Amino acid sequence: MKIRLAAELQPDSIVDGAGIRTVIWTQGCPHHCKGCHNPSTHDFQSGMLVDVEEVKKQIQQIRYQDGITFSGGDPLCQPEACLEIAKYVKELNMDVWCYTGYTFEQLMIMAHKNNSILEFLKYVDVLIDGKFILEEKSLDVAFRGSKNQRMIDVSKSLKTNQVKVIKKYEKKEQNTLVHEKYLFI
Repeated sequence: MKIRLAAELQPDSIVDGAGIRTVIWTQGCPHHCKGCHNPSTHDFQSGMLVDVEEVKKQIQQIRYQDGITFSGGDPLCQPEACLEIAKYVKELNMDVWCYTGYTFEQLMIMAHKNNSILEFLKYVDVLIDGKFILEEKSLDVAFRGSKNQRMIDVSKSLKTNQVKVIKKYEKKEQNTLVHEKYLFI
């Protein structure tokens, strides 16, 4: 199985989720959000086609990471490949975060036609959902670009069939972000 990536894996990110993370930048996004910080990831034909097994090998070699973050592009445009990678990441006892322009509610509807979406979400710990809205851009929301985006506890949301927002990252102090393992000033 192949996945279309926008770039090489990016280890040691501290802005794409809690802790120290490796980011998988997927290629292809239908949302075309005004002000997107990654417009080069929109084209579904650009980027590079990589075997999922190769991505797993690269992940296995990365050290001192708390988890993997799927970003892009929109990873939910490639749920089958992302599912295979997320399963492997969980075997390595790392957590999984995912950014998507779709809302959780839209994904649940889409999953009726493509079960891989639901299967992938079962391996995602935190989902940041919703399009980036330039008019709601804020530096006061942790790990998000705009205030409309939600940080969702996927496991709890799937169990209760309603969105469960993670509250501990709701308000970010100016110039300080506190995480249970790290302090960045």
